[in-house]
Formats: sequence, structure tokens, C-alpha cells
Amino acid sequence: MPASTSALARSHPLAAAARVVVLTLVAVLTLFATRDVTQLWWIVLLALAGLPAMLAPQHRLVGPLSRVAEVLVLGLAASQVAAVATVGGHIGGLGASAVLPYLAVPVTVTALRRRFREGAALIAVTAGSLLVAGAITEVGGVRQLSQPGYLAVCAQWLILAALGLYAAGTLHRVMQARHDSKPQPYAEATRLLTQLRTVARQLPGATLDPGGISEHLLEELRTVARTDRGAVLSASGGGRLVVLAQLGADRVDWETTIDADSAIADAWASQQSQTAARSQSRSHRSGEVSALIVPLVAGLRTVGLVVLETDTANAYPPPVVAQVTGLTGPAALRLEAALLFDEVRSLATNEERQRLAREIHDGVAQELVMVGYGIDNALATVHEDAEETAESLRLLRQEVTRVITELRLSLFELRSEVDRHGGLAAAIAEYARTVGASGGLRVHLSLDESTARLPAATEAELLRIAQEAVTNARKHAGAANLWVTCEVDPPYAQIEVSDDGHGIGDQRSDGHYGLAIMAERAERIRGRLEIRPRQPSGTTVAVVVGSPPRRDNVRGSAAAAEGE
Repeated sequence: MPASTSALARSHPLAAAARVVVLTLVAVLTLFATRDVTQLWWIVLLALAGLPAMLAPQHRLVGPLSRVAEVLVLGLAASQVAAVATVGGHIGGLGASAVLPYLAVPVTVTALRRRFREGAALIAVTAGSLLVAGAITEVGGVRQLSQPGYLAVCAQWLILAALGLYAAGTLHRVMQARHDSKPQPYAEATRLLTQLRTVARQLPGATLDPGGISEHLLEELRTVARTDRGAVLSASGGGRLVVLAQLGADRVDWETTIDADSAIADAWASQQSQTAARSQSRSHRSGEVSALIVPLVAGLRTVGLVVLETDTANAYPPPVVAQVTGLTGPAALRLEAALLFDEVRSLATNEERQRLAREIHDGVAQELVMVGYGIDNALATVHEDAEETAESLRLLRQEVTRVITELRLSLFELRSEVDRHGGLAAAIAEYARTVGASGGLRVHLSLDESTARLPAATEAELLRIAQEAVTNARKHAGAANLWVTCEVDPPYAQIEVSDDGHGIGDQRSDGHYGLAIMAERAERIRGRLEIRPRQPSGTTVAVVVGSPPRRDNVRGSAAAAEGE
């Protein structure tokens, strides 16, 4: 598209309307000052001079030349109208004020387009044309340039135009400085993460682990308030809380629904400490109980709750509550920082996983597919007695197929995540079925999952441990059957993967490397990894988080058992 055509397309109707309004105003003022209709010819010349700039405002040459023509015509018109108005009996030279308001049009255009040097040049050209026109125009035998009124009016409008242009330039520089000083999103993220890393290294224990901070807080509270059972709860979405840490000799089945009729729900909603004479556990037996629920509030946001219980009455009077809140106040900020850091780490991990999946899919996998096609073509063109060559090609084709299968399974593993609505058991079951089908394994599933959820980071680590165990069984064990058991009842969870293969002693070195990775993941979520032989053959890998539920515990759960 030519430049002129592009400029035409960018002309704005509002700018054209404003120009017409100013021209009409100048025409009315000129007619009022001179009482001479023929002087409107200058207005017509101004309109013709400004027409190219109005139609092609973005053109590199047409726009500036048209504005220069406007100010030249403006200087001549101001001098002539001033002369005619003077003859009509007005004070000498003041008639120029009828035309000079049009100077605002070209100067404003340059200011809006941030062409401040061009605007200054237009003001200078206007001043020069007014001086030249005033020097050659005589009124009553006196040169117009010597009339104080003419000089005063010209100086007034030139100064106003210069001040307007200067103000526009100053405003632009201020806005540009604010824009430049505002960091870009990735630059700001880098700065904040760098600061977070520095602060994390300076923290006691150099950790931002929500579970570790919660355990430390419970131990502190135990020194100021009698506690037989305690827990730190945090939000997880879906109207429930998750248990970050708990304290007590026995497992506690806390009531974590925040819309229930309980002291926990009241404390969460009101951000005020609550005391109760009944247990906040769903399975607690009757008896004297004192419960204290303290919200962890950072700023205006509730980041968690601390629940303390003891099997005595009236154990938490106001002085004890004041001591507890004195400790939970600073802990709320620490816990919020840890939860935010955990979320950032989870986002970074997921992003890296997706990036690796894309790279493998677009790189090595595609190349191996092409190699496979090339081998197929070679097999199709072999017509001589080359059985050995053909056999080698067939073996190579089988190897390429195996590598492609491994890559696809790796992609599936990288992309697998715990769905917010499906749950951990569903994610493990889907992976076990897919891998078992590709490896010719008969998969037996036993799933027992509560409606409550574990923290997202814990679920993600448990899924990766289960994936590694299933992959080891398929790759290295030489098994025919795979048993996967998943029991989730927050804060407790147990994942167990068993096979009937060769056993742990016959695994390759990369299999042992996978076991080390699983151990690190289990330690990260404060879980226990168990690897033991299975009778009569095979291996069992189990990971346990939290304490198991009591047998008499009645709870609602979604249980499923299936065999494939």
C-alpha cells in the first residue's frame, strides 16, 4: 500500500471536525472585525493549505509541508486582516487576533504526534511570516510593524502557542519517565525472585517449606498452651482446608469444611480466635474437651488456621489465648511467604515439564520417526540376496519403535498432572493403565480416596513417585502383573506399587537411580519410602504420608477396586 493511501486510511474524523470548527470560528471573527466578505478568501486559503495535512496526517512529507503552508498563509492573513480592521476604526493592529487563533491547529497536531521540534519550527516560521508581512504592509502611510497593537497581538499568540507546546513536551517526558521506570513483567519477576532467594537463605533453617514452618509453630505453641492434639490448616480450594502439619500421639480426623457449622469455619470467616467445648475432629469420642482455633492472618488475608485441643475443660482462658496469638501473628507472615514460594515453585516446575515435553516431541521423536520411515523404504527396495542386511534392518526398526514408545511414555509422564476435580487416585490409575498396556502388564488397581484433598504440592510429589515405581516395574522387573494401591484420607496417604518380576537386585543402574529420586521426593513431603521384596517374587515400593486412620473411623470416601 502506498504511503499516501495508508495515511488516508489513518485520518481521524474527529480531527477533521475540530479543524472545521476552528476555521468557522476564525471566519466569523474575521467577518466581525473587517465587515468585509472578501477577507474570507484568506480562510479559504487556510483550508486549502491544511487539506493535505488533514487527509494524509501520517505522510512523511505531505503532512509537514502542508502545516508549513498553513502557518505561512496564516502570517499573511493576520497582517492583511489587521490592516483592514484598522481602517474600519479599530485600534491599530488588533484585528490580527481574529485570525491568529488558527495557529493552535498545526501546533496542536505536532504536539499530539510528539513532533515537538516540528512544532517549534512552525512557531518560528509563523513569527517570521508575521514580521515580513508587517514590514511590507502599510496602513495610512505607516508600516504595520511599527504599530504596538499589531506587535502585542502577534507576541501574545506566539507566546501562548510556545507555552502550550512546551507543556505538552514536558508532560510527554514525565509520562515517558514513568513508563521507563516501570519494570517489565519478566524483569520484575526476576527481581522479586532474586530477593526471595536471598531472604530464604537468611531464614532460620534456610527453608520456605509450609510443612516445616507449621511443625515448628506447633512445637512453639505446645510450650505455652496445653495441647494433646494440634494442627495447622490452610486453604486448598473447593471449600475445604488441608492439613499442613499436626501434633498428637494419634491421628486426628479434623473437620476441614469451611462452610460447616463449626468453630473452624467461624474462625476462618471472622478472622477472630474461637474457643469451643467440643472437639473439631469428626471421629473424636465424647468427653471433656477444650478447643482453641486461631486464624493466621497476614494483612487482610487469612492464610491458615491453628487448631489446639486438650482433653480437659476450660484449658484456654484469655491469658493463654493472648500468648498463643502472640506467637501466631509473626508465624502468619512466614507461612504466607512459604505458601507463595511453594506456588511459584509449582508453576515453574509445571512450565519446565511442558517445555521438556515440547522439545522431545518436536526434536528427537520426530527425527526417530523419519529414521523409521527410511528403514521401511530400505526394506522395500531390497531385492538381492541380502538376508543378513534385511534382518539387521528389521532389528533396527524394532529398536527405533521401542525408543519411540519410550519417548511417548516420557511425554505422557511429563504431561500428567493431578486434576483439581479428578484427584490423586484417578491420575495414578490413568498412568498405570497406559503404561501397563504399552508394556503388556496386567494391572490390578485398588483405589480408596476421601473427598478431602491433600496439599497440591504433596499430591504432585506422590504422583511422581507412583509414576517412577510403575516405570521401573515395566522397564526393569520383567513382570507380568502390576498391583497399584492408593489410599488417601488427608492428612494420611499411602501409595503402593508391587510387581511379580525379578526383584530389586536384578534392576539396572538407572533403576536404582530412580529409587534415589523417589526417596528424595518422599523426604520433600515428609513421607516414608519403603522398598521391600514381594513374595514369592517381585518388589513392592510404598510411600506413606501422615498417620493411618483408626479402624473405627467413619468417613465418607470414594472407593474403587478394579482389575485389568
